[in-house]
Amino acid sequence: MLETSARLLRLLSCFQARRYWAGAELATQLEITPRTLRRDVDRLRVLGYPVDSTPGPAGGYQLRAGATLPPLLLDDDEAVAVAVGLATAAQGGVSGLEEISVRALAKVEQVLPLRLRRRVRALHSFIVPLSIPGPTVEASTLSAIAGACRDSETLRFTYHGRDAAASAREVEPHWLVHTGHRWYLVAWDRGREDWRTFRADRIDGCPAAGLRFTPRKPPDNDLAAYVSRSLAYAPYPYRARVLLHAPLETMTGRIPPSAGTLARAGAKRCTLDLGAKSLDRIAVYLALAGVDFEVQDPPELREHMRVLASRFTRAAKGGTAPGASSSARG
Repeated sequence: MLETSARLLRLLSCFQARRYWAGAELATQLEITPRTLRRDVDRLRVLGYPVDSTPGPAGGYQLRAGATLPPLLLDDDEAVAVAVGLATAAQGGVSGLEEISVRALAKVEQVLPLRLRRRVRALHSFIVPLSIPGPTVEASTLSAIAGACRDSETLRFTYHGRDAAASAREVEPHWLVHTGHRWYLVAWDRGREDWRTFRADRIDGCPAAGLRFTPRKPPDNDLAAYVSRSLAYAPYPYRARVLLHAPLETMTGRIPPSAGTLARAGAKRCTLDLGAKSLDRIAVYLALAGVDFEVQDPPELREHMRVLASRFTRAAKGGTAPGASSSARG
């Protein structure tokens, strides 16, 4: 009986880790026969878990949503992550989650073993939230997007671009990426027939899920870098690459993903790809980076910086500009 109960817990854990399992794959995962798997699934159904099955050699099993929430099976690290995440969410970040997170946190902490409660308190005691003004994303929107990514279901929604113009989109959602300030959806846009990055707070309301799709090969192995490029490089008319005379680890703390894409270029240097609406903005941003750098591309940026350097030098000396002052391009 103990063996059967342990096996049912493992089966339930598999269903919570992934929504759908092929029968043969699930039996292999649990190291049991297909016949034993069918019996265990029937036992879960008797206990009230709504497990759907598809017959045939290619059939499988899926735990669908029921009338009640089944117990969640978490290991120690997962339990700590959930508790710390709820405590952080209770202090803001996603609109509408503060009060709900407090209630959920109280339930989680009530059942945490003492050793895990100490870990949670130690971690959270050193977390200081910084409120960043600006639009937030609804929790229901994030939940709908994450569920569609997990289940490979298309999404339909109205999206407001940079110019606030609204457009109807149908996409194949693949990943949600958080840059530390915003949530972004990486998806295949069926109308544009290309990969697109959508800011979640610009999605109007809760997106509607549609038919299932076969996931595509990702546009980049490093999705964080892909989102960073789409935000800080691709949309802008002026783009640059510079070599920063500082380690990658140092600059990662200074330059957010939304401002540029960093890459290691040795032990003490790294490259930065960034874009802006003008060469002026790129030059000023680099000047404020706080480290020496070399402009690799474009050549126009180097000439533009010479003009700016002359202007700053004259200002520092208290001199006046020449009769025909050089005006900055961009």
